[in-house]
Amino acid sequence: MTAKIIDGLALAKAMRTGFADRVGALARHGVTPGLAVLLVGEDPASAVYVGRKIKACSAVGIRSFAEHLPVSVGNAELLGRIVELNADPDMHGILVQLPLPPHIDMPRVLETISAEKDVDGFHLYNVGGLVTGSTVFSPCTPYGVVKLLEHEGIPVEGQNVVIVGASNIVGKPMALMLMARDATVSICHAKTRDLAQYTILADILVVAAGVPGLIVPQMVKQGAVVIDVGINRLPDGRITGDVDFEGVRRKAAAITPVPGGVGPMTVTMLLENTIKSAERRLALAS
Repeated sequence: MTAKIIDGLALAKAMRTGFADRVGALARHGVTPGLAVLLVGEDPASAVYVGRKIKACSAVGIRSFAEHLPVSVGNAELLGRIVELNADPDMHGILVQLPLPPHIDMPRVLETISAEKDVDGFHLYNVGGLVTGSTVFSPCTPYGVVKLLEHEGIPVEGQNVVIVGASNIVGKPMALMLMARDATVSICHAKTRDLAQYTILADILVVAAGVPGLIVPQMVKQGAVVIDVGINRLPDGRITGDVDFEGVRRKAAAITPVPGGVGPMTVTMLLENTIKSAERRLALAS
């Protein structure tokens, strides 16, 4: 068996074509979706990510701007800027690029962003809403994984899903989103003993641990679907995931590559959430 490669780039491209149509429909009502991105400090990777998001917004007609704040910015100043953006009717989404410098109170920052503009899906209301099904915006990476599964026609209901990695950004919300679709979900993490005894049971294995090559073929059930969320830079500069791609692809039914799998979908779902926010605002004003 050789796994089908799940092409996140292709799906992201198709979805973004549809986004341009939705932005055009909003424009006919005098609305242009707006996204504000706040970048604190000089982290090179964060600067690259912000640049990609701004470029992606421009490609589909979302008005966006990045505001670069010095690493010395205080909590009060950063929170004050967020409050200003909350009140700006032309900004439909607010994103604070993570990670933040250690002196910044990250939970308070995320709580200060209006739940109605929290297009990253990190506000307590949106995270808690995943439990009850009342979230405004879902976190972008898990949302992208769900869209990949839907597009590939991979059934989730009744399937055994194992998630490796229990972060607030991917693992935990991923579990809630798949449970809402009637999957049976197990979450593994850094302190899980004998990881393979869990992963070998998975019909769908989602790996977001940040450990290159963590999942090897003997840990994967024949015919499983493997979603690799990990993005790791090796000493030689290559980008790799958390899964031994070449080995596991000979055993799995379907697998996402790194790069080109989940990554493109994360930014795509940020665009989706921003457009959705503008559409919600227009509907409320009508």
